[in-house]
Amino acid sequence: MAAYLQWRRFVFFDRETVKEPSGPDGVCGKCFALPPGITVCDSGRGSLVFGDILRGGGQIWFLPRSLQLSSFQAYKLRVTHLYQLKQHNILVSVGEDEEGINPLVKVWNLEKRDGGNPLCTRIFPAIPGNKPTVVSCLTVHENLNFMAIGFADGSVVLTKGDITRDRHSKTQILHEGSYPVTGLAFRQSGKTTHLFVVTTENIQSYMLSVKDYPHLELGTHGCGLRCSSLSDPSQDLQFIVAGNECVYLYQPDERGPCFAFEGQKLIVHWYRGYLIIVSKDRKTSPKSEFAGNEAQNSDKQVLNIYDLCNKFIAYSSIFDDIVDVLAEWGSLYVLTRDGKIHVLQEKDTQTKLEACKLMLFRKNLFEMAINLAKSQHLDSDGLSEIFRQYGDHLYNKGNHDGAIQQYIRTIGKLEPSYVIRKFLDAQRIHNLTAYLQTLHLQSLANADHTTLLLNCYTKLKDSSKLEEFIKTSESEVHFDVETAIKVLRQAGYYSHAVYLAEKHVHHEWYLKIQLEDIKNYQEALRYIGKLPFDQAESNMKRYGKILMHHVPKETTELLKILCTDYRPSGDNEGLGLLETKKANSEEFIPVFANNSRELKAFLEHMTEVQADSPQGVYDTLLELRLQNWAHERDEQIKEKLHSEALTLLKSGRFKTVFDKALVLCQMHNFKDGVLYLYEQGKLFQQIMHYHMQNEQYKKVIEVCELYGDQEACLWEQALGYFARKEEDCKEYIAAVLKHIENKNLMPPLLVVQTLAHNSTATLSVIKDYLVNKLQKQNRQIEQDEERIQKYREETTRIRQEIEDLKASPKIFQKTKCSICTSALELPSVHFLCGHSFHQHCFESYSESDSECPTCMPENRKVMDMIRAQEQKRDLHDQFQHQLKCANDGFSVVADYFGRGVFNKITLITDLPPGKGATTIEAGLQRELLLHAKRST
Repeated sequence: MAAYLQWRRFVFFDRETVKEPSGPDGVCGKCFALPPGITVCDSGRGSLVFGDILRGGGQIWFLPRSLQLSSFQAYKLRVTHLYQLKQHNILVSVGEDEEGINPLVKVWNLEKRDGGNPLCTRIFPAIPGNKPTVVSCLTVHENLNFMAIGFADGSVVLTKGDITRDRHSKTQILHEGSYPVTGLAFRQSGKTTHLFVVTTENIQSYMLSVKDYPHLELGTHGCGLRCSSLSDPSQDLQFIVAGNECVYLYQPDERGPCFAFEGQKLIVHWYRGYLIIVSKDRKTSPKSEFAGNEAQNSDKQVLNIYDLCNKFIAYSSIFDDIVDVLAEWGSLYVLTRDGKIHVLQEKDTQTKLEACKLMLFRKNLFEMAINLAKSQHLDSDGLSEIFRQYGDHLYNKGNHDGAIQQYIRTIGKLEPSYVIRKFLDAQRIHNLTAYLQTLHLQSLANADHTTLLLNCYTKLKDSSKLEEFIKTSESEVHFDVETAIKVLRQAGYYSHAVYLAEKHVHHEWYLKIQLEDIKNYQEALRYIGKLPFDQAESNMKRYGKILMHHVPKETTELLKILCTDYRPSGDNEGLGLLETKKANSEEFIPVFANNSRELKAFLEHMTEVQADSPQGVYDTLLELRLQNWAHERDEQIKEKLHSEALTLLKSGRFKTVFDKALVLCQMHNFKDGVLYLYEQGKLFQQIMHYHMQNEQYKKVIEVCELYGDQEACLWEQALGYFARKEEDCKEYIAAVLKHIENKNLMPPLLVVQTLAHNSTATLSVIKDYLVNKLQKQNRQIEQDEERIQKYREETTRIRQEIEDLKASPKIFQKTKCSICTSALELPSVHFLCGHSFHQHCFESYSESDSECPTCMPENRKVMDMIRAQEQKRDLHDQFQHQLKCANDGFSVVADYFGRGVFNKITLITDLPPGKGATTIEAGLQRELLLHAKRST
């Protein structure tokens, strides 16, 4: 039971008296007054509704917001009860049309008119059975399917069905008792409908949604007329019964809380979460007075407005003889017996809060301030400010636990640093931990907050809280994981850090902690093997050297898999669906630093399973084999290594990196490899020089014999090499000279000059060479002289023919055509060369009228040679190049001289038309040239 004497009082309503509308001159009117005799009223649908009970009255009055009062005659005598529905424009009234106890119920449709008045849709007598009795109360369900009427004899009549029509409704007596019915109320919860019935001595509830209407007696505390009401959903639609000692709240099946509001209650209403009670300002008369208030009583009355949730009085004021309190247009209207209307306007939320916060904060009544702010729907910023001030108050009092709870309620509005600075002291670390936990749960923490919270856990050594914090599910993570890993690692909580890194797929942090802090290399290697290809590859490049140093065998195996056919370990699902990926094996060679044995195994594996491995793999393997061969002492093993290195060289993988392979072989003095590469690179001179350096004379001769045809200068270099040797090399010199002589590679004079530098080479060494050379030259001279004599005789003959052509007539004695070999017939064509043709044969086969068809092909060859010689006369660069490169420069000069390069020749091809006999000599010269060519 709550005693209202301890409740705080506020003034949340402004009181004014309703004035008449201003006149045309703008002067404010006098107080508005209702007609006399009005004692029943209700409100809804934008109007205040009044009725009078004076004899001869019977009118119902409507007062809209414009204060233009209107009425109509509803009954002949009086109106005793009114009920205005809130969701329908339907008004239900009870009154009398004749003397005696004969109340009538009328249902009015205010939207329809009948002769200017609202349409009355239904009339029926309000009598329970055949017993005349006075109507005490009336209520109607908003769905228009239920209407209940209470009587002074304790009866309750229930009308079920459409209350606006007689045909669709059914009336029955629901309740009978010994005490007058003082209040009725319908309660709708979902599909369940209850009817509360209160008398002067008890209260009952009926369930109307069940057949036979079962009922339950809720209490033995009754109330007077108009002293009951139904709350809104903020109080769970509880039925309020106001007795003279207490106010009771009821659910359909039980009694709820009660409040000790003393005084004789006259009127009870519920308005927007407030309980409105009108009571006498002095001690009440005995409760045997059924009416609860008397019309002739003019004592002062107190109107109190209570906030039951927050337990304070929102307004309190004294009035003179209140008729009723109505709610409409967002305000309360208090009707007094003198006809005046007083309006109570609720202040806006901000004004109310400012008015009460000052007093509440001054008296440290923060809980009440918070509840008040919530009930008034203050925004979150305003509530947060109250929580902050409450937290500051508790903090200053030393109640740190209570303070942190208030600060927690400010999260999301108050800057976290404001709270954190207050609790950085080591003695308050548990309070700070609680605040930071909530900050993370609301996903409002940043990396610094995560760092601070984890440090709090580690300082408190609260492993259970730490594990609970980091082992939240993936969807519930409220912190920066990377920051948490860093802090845990720094604090030495490696297992927790590793757990976070693995759970949230921070591979880099997991491997860093395993390798640098825990030193668990096997686990790190296993973890890499579970990663997707790209991540496994990058991490092996980063941590491969460390792993190779500590677990070389396992690391090598993983690298083999990574570079051939990698699939994450443990991922057996869909192995056939995954695309096989291969890393570049060359990129992992630096991982094997100082691990040559594992490197060799890795490289040999790669060359075996992947013939198309990168060139760097073969280069490194060659270098590794050459190193092993060079440092090996055991002859058998050395021979095996020699064979392996040479086999690798002969694999054909070093064509594009010939120079690199050659340098490697030279660095390790691998002779067979050097010679093989020289041979592959056609570096025959280098092969010979290599043998010369090692003074392997036979090898020098063999090289010349093998490759001399491809590079003739080898013999010359061999001769110069042996010529410089002071020891006896006659045998080798003779072999060289024999080959030079056979191939005519050097002029004899140059041979003599070359051998002149050798003191051991006597004339006998080159005697045979010189004799043979001189004999060949003599034979060549004789052949040349014979050819010269032949050319002279041919020239003399040709000149004689020319002379004969010039001086003597040409007799054509051919009897057959040179083309068809048939007997010649006129007309015929004869040429000086001696060929004759039928004219029609000549015209058919000849391409030119001035050339013999038979001699023309050969003549053209000669002419083409002459033209070619003429074109080549100006090719000085070509001549200079041939002259420099030729072993015998004189022969090149003679060749160009023979082509006429050094002569200026005028070439005459065809006789121009019209020249006649003056050009005969030129034609003869051309014929001479052609004839000379044929003769040769």
